[in-house]
Amino acid sequence: MTRRAAVKGLNDLSEPTLTRIELGELNFRRNVGTLRTLLRRYSVTDPELVQQLIELNREAPSEEWLTQYRAFMPTGMPHYVGLEAEAVGIMAYHPTVVYSLLQTPEYAKALFEVQRPVEDTTAEFIKRHVELRMERKRRVLAREDAVRLRIILGEASLRIPLGDEDVMRVQYEEIIRIAQSDHVSIQIVPFRRGYRATNDFTILDLGDLPSRVQTDNAWGAVSTSDKPREVDRFTRRFNAMVGVALGVEETIDFVKELARKQ
Repeated sequence: MTRRAAVKGLNDLSEPTLTRIELGELNFRRNVGTLRTLLRRYSVTDPELVQQLIELNREAPSEEWLTQYRAFMPTGMPHYVGLEAEAVGIMAYHPTVVYSLLQTPEYAKALFEVQRPVEDTTAEFIKRHVELRMERKRRVLAREDAVRLRIILGEASLRIPLGDEDVMRVQYEEIIRIAQSDHVSIQIVPFRRGYRATNDFTILDLGDLPSRVQTDNAWGAVSTSDKPREVDRFTRRFNAMVGVALGVEETIDFVKELARKQ
C-alpha cells in the first residue's frame, strides 16, 4: 500500500506527516483514532495487538520540543536527534572538535561564530543552534536511566583554540566533570603513530532496535544507516582507536594539565 492510499480520506493525516511518523519523528499522541484507522487499513484486526500498539504509541517520547528548531536544522538532523535522545548507548569520535554533547555553551557559540563568515549564518541561527545543542546534552546526560557514553577525541580537538582562554579552560573543566561519571568513558587519541579515523561519526545503541551509525557530509546534511555492514565497519574503527588512545584516567590527567596551562 502506498502512503497516498494509506492516508486517502484522512483529513488530519498527510503523506509527509505519515513519512515523519514512519521515520520515528512523530507519533499519534494527539489522535489515537487516526492510528486505529490506519491499523484497520493495514489489516491489523487482532484486538490485543491493536491495544499493544496504542499503548506503545502512548508511551513513545514526544519530540514536540524539536519543532522550534526544525527550521534551523540540516537535512536528516531532526530524525537523528530524536534517536539520540532515546539511545541506551552512544559511541562517538571527533578528530578536531570537542564532541557536541561535551560542549559548553561558550565553546559551542565560539565554534559557530568561527564558522559564521564562511557559512553566512545569522546571530539568530547561532543562538538557536547553541540552545539546541545544550538541550540535546541535557536530554542525554541528565536522564534517569543513564546513557552509556563512550567518546574518543583526537588531541587536535583539545589543542585547537576556540574563543579566549577562559572559554577553553571552562571547556576542559566540563570534560573532566563529565568524564568522572560512572557511565561515561572519554579517551584522547594523542599525536603519535597509530590508527585513527579521518572523519567524525557516532554509533547509537537503540536497545531492541537496530543500532545506527551517523556521519555528516560536506554539505552539512546528517546521514544515518542501520545496515549491519555499515554499523560493524564503524564499530571496528572505534574499537581500533580505543587501543591506541590514552586510558580514561590518563585522559583526565591530560585534560587537567591543559586546564592548568590556561
